[in-house]
Amino acid sequence: MVCCQKNKSFFCKKCKSPVSSAQRFRKSCSSRTAQKVQKPARYIGGEVNSVVKDKSKIKFRYAFCFPDNYEIGMSHLGMKILYSLVNEREDAWCERVFAPWVDMEEEMRKNNVPLFALESGDSLSEFDMIGFTLQYELSYTNILNMLDLGGISVKSKDRKSLTPLVVAGGPCACNPEPIADFIDLFMLGEGEEVTNELIDLLEKHKEMGSDKYEFLCEAAKIQGVYVPSLYDVSYNADGTVKNIENKATAPKRVKKRIISDLDKVYYPDRFVVPFIDVVHDRAVCEIFRGCIRGCRFCQAGFIYRPIREKNYETANRQAKRLCDSTGYDEISLCSLSTSDYTGIDKLIPEMFSWALKENINVSLPSLRVDNFSDELMDELKKIRRSGLTFAPEAGTQRLRDAINKNVTEKEVINTCEKAFAGGWTAVKLYFMMGLPTETLDDIAGIAELAQKVVELYYSNPNKPKGKGVTVSISVASFVPKPHTPFQWEPQDTMDMLVEKQKHLLSSVHSKKIQVSWHQSPTSFLEGVLARGDRKICDVIYSAWKKGCKFDSWDEFFDFDKWMKAFEECGVNPSFYANRKREYDEILPWDHLDYGIRKEFLIDENKKAHMSVTTPNCRQKCAACGAAKLNGGKCDAKC
Repeated sequence: MVCCQKNKSFFCKKCKSPVSSAQRFRKSCSSRTAQKVQKPARYIGGEVNSVVKDKSKIKFRYAFCFPDNYEIGMSHLGMKILYSLVNEREDAWCERVFAPWVDMEEEMRKNNVPLFALESGDSLSEFDMIGFTLQYELSYTNILNMLDLGGISVKSKDRKSLTPLVVAGGPCACNPEPIADFIDLFMLGEGEEVTNELIDLLEKHKEMGSDKYEFLCEAAKIQGVYVPSLYDVSYNADGTVKNIENKATAPKRVKKRIISDLDKVYYPDRFVVPFIDVVHDRAVCEIFRGCIRGCRFCQAGFIYRPIREKNYETANRQAKRLCDSTGYDEISLCSLSTSDYTGIDKLIPEMFSWALKENINVSLPSLRVDNFSDELMDELKKIRRSGLTFAPEAGTQRLRDAINKNVTEKEVINTCEKAFAGGWTAVKLYFMMGLPTETLDDIAGIAELAQKVVELYYSNPNKPKGKGVTVSISVASFVPKPHTPFQWEPQDTMDMLVEKQKHLLSSVHSKKIQVSWHQSPTSFLEGVLARGDRKICDVIYSAWKKGCKFDSWDEFFDFDKWMKAFEECGVNPSFYANRKREYDEILPWDHLDYGIRKEFLIDENKKAHMSVTTPNCRQKCAACGAAKLNGGKCDAKC
């Protein structure tokens, strides 16, 4: 090979085309590098259904970045959809980029190899748009690390040229302020339409020779696009937000984007099939978006409104195509609440008509205890039995009413009874700890409910013969999130959570009950990042410079480094995590419109403190306001 010093690439002796250092390094993952890193298949590309295009025939290159490792990112449905969507365009090429594991990063930095995309092996700096998906707050330091590893300035103010443009979307974009210094623009809501609109606009401005500011001013006119640099934030003496002022062409409030017709919107008929096992190694069929429930702690239940369903025939057709094109022997139905899908009784028999013949398992996650019908149970008996998962969320009825779970203990017991009679021997129960108004009696109630489930199994004459039962309790620490009725609530301190965890363990008296929970330091940091403002940007930058990354992984999370970062930046993390907000306080995300009326959220918060419930949306419309984003239409309205 002959070296080209200008672009630091080599020319292949056979075809004379340039070969970058990243491309050469990637190829070495199957030989020399494979001996030094775990799972080199994470980095080589070439998987079934991956898309490779001729760079000379395209105008636009898009790097879709997942700020976690390959196994997590390859399980994400949003990436699968947008990857295929962009690649349907003849003028654009979308490639995948994941955070390299620590061993691979060490090798890359040692050899001066920039972060590269899997399909081409080209570095991030060669792309027009770099898009990050924001699935969880503890991935933020990985974003900075990936930009730096790709040879791109971490802060948006330091990126003067129009491209590469750094964008982000996903659920955490509902409060993007803690990372506003690093991202050029955010896409709020669903991305199928707005992604194509941004690509078209950026292509246009590239041809016009526009500067970055000109482009951002035009992009801000697109519904669902938030450009943080076009907003000035001022603060009161006590640290709370004083004012959020829009500039230039930016709207005063940015409305999220939604897809109105799920039967017509693009959905891929093939997924990239990884060479190695990933977290969710199966085909996925999305059946609806939104949720009818209104659980007051659940951010997804509010920011994904209004309800929109696919026709069961559309879902069945898409599921069959995916299984045919990927060879997967399992397909999962994707939604926030599978059993709330109005077409479930028609869809399941239709899917079973071909899935059972081909030995394909149909997975139904997110089932609800209050509508787990006998008919659904009969259908589930036809497929492979794994454990069933239900989420009572709280151990007592008073607290379940406070969080608006709208589930009774009787419904939990009746559902478990059906499951045991149907042959299941393992039940997983999800709970939360640290919920508003919670007491130690509520914590003990978790163990008491689990004990009742154990006793129910052994008293059931129809239980499987010769088998014991396993009841798993999984307890997450509650984190108040933006755009929910609990966005004003204080988060429990770490000491309070540890006390409650000890109380739960002491309340469990059966070896048939297994208990697990989230660590309180990570939940505390999540709480800070979830409700943070722009002052948190400096903290994230400082933590990253200290070496923080993969913060959602217990083996890498370093709480002390984060606390030093807060101290150095003069920021009190408890101000964001453990402080109660007043209803009239300007919240950092108040200028972002996710369709939910603030008056509705306040009313729900007040009802929580009285343990008063609100019926689900199919029983009675609560006038949350989200339907206005869809022309007044919502499938959940009665």
